[in-house]
Amino acid sequence: MRPKVLVLFKIKSKPLEELKKHADVELLLYPSVEELKEKIGEFDGIIVSPLNPIPREVIERAEKLKVISCHSAGYDHVDVKAATERGIYVTKVSGVLSEAVAEFAVGLMIALLRRIVYTDRFIRAGKWESHRVIWSGFKDIETVYGKTVGILGMGAIGKAIARRVKALGTEVVYWSRSRKKDIEEEVNAKYLSLEEVLKSADIVVLALPATPETYHIINEERLKLMEGKYLVNIGRGSLVDEEALVKALKEGKLKGYATDVFEREPVTEHELFGMEWETVLTPHYAGLSREAMEDMGFRAVENLLTVLRGEVPGDLVNREVLKVRPIEEVKML
Repeated sequence: MRPKVLVLFKIKSKPLEELKKHADVELLLYPSVEELKEKIGEFDGIIVSPLNPIPREVIERAEKLKVISCHSAGYDHVDVKAATERGIYVTKVSGVLSEAVAEFAVGLMIALLRRIVYTDRFIRAGKWESHRVIWSGFKDIETVYGKTVGILGMGAIGKAIARRVKALGTEVVYWSRSRKKDIEEEVNAKYLSLEEVLKSADIVVLALPATPETYHIINEERLKLMEGKYLVNIGRGSLVDEEALVKALKEGKLKGYATDVFEREPVTEHELFGMEWETVLTPHYAGLSREAMEDMGFRAVENLLTVLRGEVPGDLVNREVLKVRPIEEVKML
């Protein structure tokens, strides 16, 4: 019997066609938790985006579920502990978005220091009365060239950022859970402690995952080390204590903040909205490009099918699930 698979978002058409060759597929676009609780019991596998929360209350209703395939590198929207307890395999997609996210991070950096978003709004509002207005009002705009860029998190995304900012004429320093000799040799990056990166860098880029250890890694105390500096976040919203961040911006301690992620999403109101000069804000779409999304879709589909073939995927998140339900027991294909 063919497995039944539920897809909870608008996956690209080609990966969807591939999935349909092997499984009976149903689309349920961005359901509420209550809607998902009613449907989940019918399915052997689901593919979810970061906008699809899968809490314990959903997982406990998943009577047949064998695999949750995340269409993302992050998986904090899934209760992995609850899934493991029930013998459900959870997978992520690694590496596919690295180049797209790194490119976006550099775009945020340039937009922030050169105030591109602000000046776009400025000219659309009809405020460009003369060149004197520009020369007098925007003289504090800075270049990325010549700066020291500090990267927190030197995984695939961090390395891709390092290569790009080095080409822009910067010095690169970084902190990560382990040293990365390859990127040190490639771009002459310097490994420092977390606090040393915050003190020495002109621009700090967050490229860390959301874990208990990284929660509010940028807090009030660490923001004090960043006076006169810029912060860019393409990791997760939980990395930054936003209350402390807003305070630092209001007091002029932090020069600017560009982010693609927030502590609570989606965001409809935020104190940052009123800080047009100091911030660049985007709606969690750093990895969204046609090419990257198609690649992501194929990988998410392949991860799901790998589990249902009774094989362990390289992108398995919860390896301890193998002790709860051996991979042979989930084989359907």
